[in-house]
Amino acid sequence: MTTRPASCLAVVVPARNEAERILATIGRVREVANVEVVIVIDDGSSDETARLAADAGAEVVRHERSYGRGDALMSGLGRLSGLQRVGRLSGSAAVLFVDADLEVTASDIDAVAEPVTKGHTDLSIAVGGPDLSEPTGAAMHLGGGHGLVVGLARKGIEDLTGWAPSQPLSALRCLSPAAVAAATPFARGWGAEVAMTVDVLDAGLTVVEVTCDLRHGAAGTNWRTQAHRAAQYRDIALALGVRRLRRRLEPS
Repeated sequence: MTTRPASCLAVVVPARNEAERILATIGRVREVANVEVVIVIDDGSSDETARLAADAGAEVVRHERSYGRGDALMSGLGRLSGLQRVGRLSGSAAVLFVDADLEVTASDIDAVAEPVTKGHTDLSIAVGGPDLSEPTGAAMHLGGGHGLVVGLARKGIEDLTGWAPSQPLSALRCLSPAAVAAATPFARGWGAEVAMTVDVLDAGLTVVEVTCDLRHGAAGTNWRTQAHRAAQYRDIALALGVRRLRRRLEPS
């Protein structure tokens, strides 16, 4: 199945307590070709993330408490739909997800967006960066390393679709309008990326990986790392389990 070129690009940035980095992130994504809107989802921050993002000209969705990754991404799509309804976007928009703590150049972001905006694929996923064999804190959802969480995600996607991604949890990814329709609603929490990949492939759409130099901000403390890893494993296992169940319930 061939996708169509998108007329513009909407950037969705989930963020929690990223006041130190949000302005740099917004600045980088605004340098990317065809970006018409930047939407920041402040998922329960206790700092100035929302205010700084608004001052920088981003559309801001504010969660009073943290609802988790999947819900944050869906909130961004909700704001995007609202902007489309009132005619603030020029047409069909590809959606680029960029984490606020992702230290990446505008050229890398553009490299991930381009295959989708030009109609070459439906889902483009960034891979690469330093060795994260001991992923901690925010870096864990980048998908580097070969621990239990990444192994669960990679094997689960391969078992369900036949395709084995090199970094299954990479958070920097771009979706065509068709991919957004196929993948929503996103799975809860940290299962969003894994479920997204499976659902896009199940819909007969195309996926590519794009090599970039990806780096996250400083990791948290060890107990936070372990709690994060446990939450990731739980959410990914649930997302995969739901999709396995759907397969069993489908008419033969």
